[in-house]
Amino acid sequence: MDRLISCEFNMDTACVELKFANGSMIAIDTIAVENEVADNMYQRSEMDWLIYNKPLEYAQLVLSGDLEQYAQGMPEHRLID
Repeated sequence: MDRLISCEFNMDTACVELKFANGSMIAIDTIAVENEVADNMYQRSEMDWLIYNKPLEYAQLVLSGDLEQYAQGMPEHRLID
């Protein structure tokens, strides 16, 4: 692949879109990924936080196959009671 020029979450399609300098594009369907990986609402919440705040890191985890391991680990962002 060529050089990455943008990575952002598209709310209209619910996809994280990666665009490359050569004109190619990858769209990651976040709903389908969550349905396959997340077992509970806490894992979905953690993935949603990544999608909205760090879409590049989310895309890297999906493309490397490490998202499931990430979801099973300790959540980074917990709500304070």
